[in-house]
Amino acid sequence: MPVGRVAGYPDYTFDSTNKYIPILFAGKTLEKFYAKTIATQISNTDYVGQVKNVGDRVIIRTIPNITIRDYQRGATLLLEYPESPAIEFSVNRAKYYNFALDDIDIKQMDIDWLNKFSDDAAMQLKIVYDTEFLGTVYTQVDTYNQGTNAGKISQNLNLGTTGSPITLGDGSSGTVTPIDAILRCWQVLDEQNVPEDSRFMVVPPAIMSKFLNSDLRMAHIMGDNTSAIRTMNIGSVANFEIHTSNLLSKDTTTGGWHCIFGHKKACVYVMQLTKNEMYRPQNTFANAMKGLVVYDFKVLYPQLLGHLFVK
Repeated sequence: MPVGRVAGYPDYTFDSTNKYIPILFAGKTLEKFYAKTIATQISNTDYVGQVKNVGDRVIIRTIPNITIRDYQRGATLLLEYPESPAIEFSVNRAKYYNFALDDIDIKQMDIDWLNKFSDDAAMQLKIVYDTEFLGTVYTQVDTYNQGTNAGKISQNLNLGTTGSPITLGDGSSGTVTPIDAILRCWQVLDEQNVPEDSRFMVVPPAIMSKFLNSDLRMAHIMGDNTSAIRTMNIGSVANFEIHTSNLLSKDTTTGGWHCIFGHKKACVYVMQLTKNEMYRPQNTFANAMKGLVVYDFKVLYPQLLGHLFVK
């Protein structure tokens, strides 16, 4: 009695009627689509490659604030020895993959599946990174950069709060226009003296569509040669580079999205592919590949990061 194939494998058997008809496989695989990832685009990645293993520490030196004093003629000058503590964090996140292909299947394959599977593993890892990153950093922003009393100076800007997101609309019936929402975020960062370059904002496609359906879609508003509705790319608004992601956290009760905005230096992201190797597993005839990735992220400057809770 023949041994049955493992579920999920192709069936290469044929009967007496079809024994002269070979089974043909397409030379190309169907293209696979992945969620867009952006964590490394909106973080400080200067330290990528400096970690090797789980538990490694990353120490980042900071520049101290120099004290400015009043000068009086003939007075003794106070001598300052600037000191600024270094920021330290441990790398405690790690992920792995491990898969194999049977020798019999490899012999009958006309596609290098091991490399294709490893490419897929790399993309799946990026999705894991972004999901963890976007689902974590919004909880660590400065108090003045979130909630119903945002703004370090004004303290009267509503960016939404847990259970009560702001609602995008035309400005009536308690809604907020897309431009107003963006300008509130801009004001929050300006009141924190955040540098104007390298600012970003991450919103889901549902919110981006509201942006594109507002006055932002018109070229004369943006100062561009081509309208946003034609390119489907808003570009830079109030010094924000607008990004979209399907991996932002969403509150299922209120329908609000936890969007983040800020400066690229707010967060640090470190990552190191420490192991990636092919091997022959014991107790079987197969080629296998396994990989280990060590990584972590941290909000270094909470005052450079904001949280917009919007629906």
